Amino acid sequence: MDQKERLQKVIAKSGYTSRRKAENLITEGRVKVNHKKVTELGTKVGPNDVVEVDGIPLEKEEPIYILLYKPRGVISSVSDDRGRKVVGDLISDEIEERLFPVGRLDYDTSGLIILTNDGEFSQKLIHPKYKINKVYIAKVKGIPTKEDLKTLKKGVHHEGEYLRCVNSRILKTDQAKKKSILELTLQEGKNRQVRRMLEALGYQVEKLKRERFGPLTLGNLNPGEYRELTPHEVKQLLDLAEKNVK
Repeated sequence: MDQKERLQKVIAKSGYTSRRKAENLITEGRVKVNHKKVTELGTKVGPNDVVEVDGIPLEKEEPIYILLYKPRGVISSVSDDRGRKVVGDLISDEIEERLFPVGRLDYDTSGLIILTNDGEFSQKLIHPKYKINKVYIAKVKGIPTKEDLKTLKKGVHHEGEYLRCVNSRILKTDQAKKKSILELTLQEGKNRQVRRMLEALGYQVEKLKRERFGPLTLGNLNPGEYRELTPHEVKQLLDLAEKNVK
């Protein structure tokens, strides 16, 4: 049985970075296999091969998967050049693995975000072709019409991008204050997508929270709290991605 895997996949599985970024590292000549520079993306390596990135050998970490309730005012990144709090700051020092967020939630958005060191797993959750539903709750100024909700599903153009959701509905309205609470389901993860879609229709988002990622919910977690995913939950997510892509 062939135990060799593509080089970019091995780099991603190590937790160093995503597979796409690993491909860039290879083509840029920053990766060596057994001390020889490799630039071909089709290269395969086995368990006994030594892989180096920028001269540093890859360390094979055990995969870890964290579900975090991200508060508002926290960056979905492992570091920030402006010194702002990042999601990694909320994780205990007892977890020594290098974690990175699966996708992003913007600075002013709260809710469910996954952290992992498994680049292959991350790619399957964030790529649109795997069609993983993400459910958001938005508090907005104004009360969208039925036509507005249909438009959100059909898609809107904003700053050169086509943005759409797979479902949208009104959960609550306040006629006196002219405000409403909406539920939107997305399978994409474009920058500030929910806010931009609603702004394109003239509705300003006051609060935004991601409540669901595939089958996962926040449960009893409070903002800033986290827990590890169970093996069953990890398998659920991977099975869902594989099912959706067929």
